[in-house]
Amino acid sequence: MMNKVKVRDFTIGGGSPLVLMAGPCVLEEMERCLLIGRTIKEITARLGIPYIFKASFDKANRSSFNSFRGPGLKKGLEMLQAIKEELDVPVVTDVHKESQIAPAAKVVDVLQIPAFLCRQTDLIYAAAKSGCVVNVKKGQFLAPRDMGNVVDKLHEGGCSDILLTERGASFGYNNLVVDMRSFPIMRTFGAPVIFDATHSVQLPGGAGTSSGGNREFVEPLARAAVAAGVDGLFMEVHDNPEEALCDGPNSLYLDKLEELLKEVLAIYNVVKGKLV
Repeated sequence: MMNKVKVRDFTIGGGSPLVLMAGPCVLEEMERCLLIGRTIKEITARLGIPYIFKASFDKANRSSFNSFRGPGLKKGLEMLQAIKEELDVPVVTDVHKESQIAPAAKVVDVLQIPAFLCRQTDLIYAAAKSGCVVNVKKGQFLAPRDMGNVVDKLHEGGCSDILLTERGASFGYNNLVVDMRSFPIMRTFGAPVIFDATHSVQLPGGAGTSSGGNREFVEPLARAAVAAGVDGLFMEVHDNPEEALCDGPNSLYLDKLEELLKEVLAIYNVVKGKLV
């Protein structure tokens, strides 16, 4: 049975409206974050799509030591709090260590476990104890059925407000592929399933000291995932991806977002009766 997850004043899963988690990969300057978030909020409000702002205060798994990681925990949480209040939207961010969970949980609505850390039992258990909704990204190295163990760990910590996110599986070196079977498989665990449409077109480490990406495949994969039965989309969106401080090659242009959301919403409205 599908568990509906409540985030502020809306629910995710079980035939609820398609949700969008979107924003820049990492927190950049405040003015730009607000521009991106405000524009996305305006678009989603027009389309009736619940919106969660996403951005990381720290990207701890960058390809190079010298890559931009973000403003850090203290300043990053201050920025997320300000964005949350200014835009009046819920927010989601990554946590990489148990010590980050308590301060992050005071600010964000959804704690996110990065794909590379989805098997870290202590981190997952601590996130479950936080009282927040927890979104776990499926590791690129994990079969979708293995996410059942992640759900069990969260249940052990007393968490039932769980989201599972697909972000592609390793396909040789520096490449990812999306197995559409993963969506119905992961939904059997009772948690709403999200598709990360932009990380799934990433080329991890493909640019040597940074990741590359095939942005042109974001739209077809998003349409396909919604047709396969996801409950929401996760996307990195930027007003000028060429200037993005992280994951620019796989980020969607902000001015392309509304057209794509209209397309996936039409598909979702056809299939949502099967998602209950």
